[in-house]
Amino acid sequence: MTTLNIHSTVTLNNGVKMPWLGLGVYKAEDGNEVKNAIKVALEAGYRSIDTASFYHNEAGVGEALRETDVPREEIFVTTKVWNDEQGYEETLKAFESSRTKLGLDVIDLYLVHWPVTGKFKDTWRAMEKLYDEGKVRAIGVSNFNIHHLEYLLKDAKVKPVVNQVEFHPLLTQEELHEFCKKNDIQLEAWSPLTRGHMFDDERLVKLAEKYGKTPAQIILRWDLQKEVVTIPKSVTPARIQSNTEIFDFELSEEDMNILDSCNEHKRFGPDPDTF
Repeated sequence: MTTLNIHSTVTLNNGVKMPWLGLGVYKAEDGNEVKNAIKVALEAGYRSIDTASFYHNEAGVGEALRETDVPREEIFVTTKVWNDEQGYEETLKAFESSRTKLGLDVIDLYLVHWPVTGKFKDTWRAMEKLYDEGKVRAIGVSNFNIHHLEYLLKDAKVKPVVNQVEFHPLLTQEELHEFCKKNDIQLEAWSPLTRGHMFDDERLVKLAEKYGKTPAQIILRWDLQKEVVTIPKSVTPARIQSNTEIFDFELSEEDMNILDSCNEHKRFGPDPDTF
């Protein structure tokens, strides 16, 4: 995978191409903060922006997209339907709200943010309708465990293209990753950098020294080599830039194994089964 660069994409199961690296904007304040982060990211070469209605910054994301010189068709935009917006009619309404705030005719990827019991199948039917109508280029899920996916796939007309989950060396989700591979669902990592909790880990520090990289860069490179799309979030220009500097080296198999062995099934976000 050393031939990858910041514009490299993975082809999803419906033929749509999605960048391997994107900018997450969770907790970025609407207005100047999120706009500046996106501006810096686009200048650094990012072409994927991940937001959600729950982040309350879709309007700022939309402004940034209108103000950039990067053509719209080059930018991959993801947003998500929140838990209290789920259900069939509710999702259609939530989508229109997101689309208006973003100022986009078509959204590239629309995700079910969490598997709300008793609702996510109706939510999915609404998303299939949006997909059929060409209002979204791809639909997927977030925070779905295997049993959620199995239940959804039983009668879904459209298979999810992506499952965006918490994924990092302390939570490698191997069974889920394997299930997604078998079913041609692309795994995507949120909180890939363990919210900084792992940066002092001796194993990671040693690898960073060995490759002349930061701990964050080592983890992001590990993601790529695990064939997991990754969307590190930051509003700091230096970090946004630093997170792109992962395409000029490759972790050896032995070093990949070291990071794999860090798994503790440790979550820093909620558990989908109890949230």
